[in-house]
Amino acid sequence: MWKWEAEGQPKAVVAIVHNAYEHHRRYAWFIQKLRSSNFHVVMGDLPGHGMQDGRMIHNEKFDTYVNYVKRLLEVGLVDGLPLFIVGHGLGATLVMRVLQTEKVVCAGAILSSPWLALKHHPAKYSSVLTKLSSSMKINHDIEIELLTRNTEMYLESKNDTLYSSTITAGWYRELQQFMKTVYNHEGSMRNIPVLMHIAGDDKIIHYEPAKDWLLKQEMTEFQYKAWKGLFHDLHQEPEREEVFLYTEAFMHTSLRSLGYIV
Repeated sequence: MWKWEAEGQPKAVVAIVHNAYEHHRRYAWFIQKLRSSNFHVVMGDLPGHGMQDGRMIHNEKFDTYVNYVKRLLEVGLVDGLPLFIVGHGLGATLVMRVLQTEKVVCAGAILSSPWLALKHHPAKYSSVLTKLSSSMKINHDIEIELLTRNTEMYLESKNDTLYSSTITAGWYRELQQFMKTVYNHEGSMRNIPVLMHIAGDDKIIHYEPAKDWLLKQEMTEFQYKAWKGLFHDLHQEPEREEVFLYTEAFMHTSLRSLGYIV
């Protein structure tokens, strides 16, 4: 895990949990925006992802992902500042699960494009996935063009050797069960301020279940924002400045409600 310190007097700490198949380097722009807005940032790579022990074939167990998120949040609390949790894609779903099962001390959660129901499946084996051997290698085929309309990211992706959407059939089945577990969880997650971002033209997920899930929670403060025309990776899109400003305003409001002067 890594920590980037705020450029000025820190207001809070932001812990970021990235999506499946990617790594923390894809969040360089977002991290810098947070730092320049006086937030500390803590982030790492999910088990089996990125630089720590990156694999070209993902077969990690989901409980290792959940335990990683717990450790990340512990690191985020070290400075004694208010903590915000940002989760994107599968990272958002992992954050949702931790907030369902753990007593997390935090000022708020920002969830973008959570994986609860996939629209894009591994095409080649979609009809027989339940019958394949758990070790069978398949490709989810999530290419950069499905994630963002930002052509600058297309150029960066050509040299990205750490991104891989190749998985095992067993991993994919566990993903399906994990999404069902989070969606069908009895009771509400912890009552904290929540902002959910949804991409209006998402090629990866069906976003309706995410909205349904949010409305089922027993929370006193939440926001739901659907970004018309944007693709799945909201923090990479050409409109990412607007997405950031909306996120920053949510965090400022949450800090003021805690008695902090922003």
